[in-house]
Amino acid sequence: MTTTHAVPVTVAVSRRADPARTDEMVAWIRAGTALAESFPGFLGAGFVRSAPGSPEWHVMYRFANHDTLRDWEDSSQRHWWLTSAQGIVEHTRTERRTGIEGWFDAPVDHVVETLPAGDAEPAAPAAPPRWKQAVTIWLAFFPLSLTATLLTARFIADVPLAARTLLMTLCLTPLMTYLVLPRITRALHWWLHGQPAPWRRLPDRS
Repeated sequence: MTTTHAVPVTVAVSRRADPARTDEMVAWIRAGTALAESFPGFLGAGFVRSAPGSPEWHVMYRFANHDTLRDWEDSSQRHWWLTSAQGIVEHTRTERRTGIEGWFDAPVDHVVETLPAGDAEPAAPAAPPRWKQAVTIWLAFFPLSLTATLLTARFIADVPLAARTLLMTLCLTPLMTYLVLPRITRALHWWLHGQPAPWRRLPDRS
């Protein structure tokens, strides 16, 4: 019997829409998020745009495991939501990730090389220790969370707590996913993988 591991699953979806219909696109994405929130296992969602005036949109949502994700993706509510955007939204790409290790994998270039006979293919680097992953995520999350808390307390203090929390998560999730965390993991790649610090490497005197 096959057992489904209870690992959170993050789905990133790329879509295209006419820039002139930005308001409709935003309303449509928020409607889908509101529907997904009512499903057990929903952990959050957010969206970002590639650039001002760009037709490219990147939507991300996260569920507690594969089973709860499947319940949402196979639901009549999601089917209705998707069909409501026919003629407006074009689906271009979907990516799924489990856990957080995907952020810490070494970059892989899709290049095919012919190796000389007898040469072994280099082994893929191992994932860093989980405590290093946790520290890296904390370094990304703490300043973002602190800034968001200060801003919401200053400008929308009268808004109910649940609405403020929803607004914060909708803003912080895409920022963490597409901007802050990738940059921090690149900057700390040497530490995550146990390599010497860049400033300690001896210059090549050959």
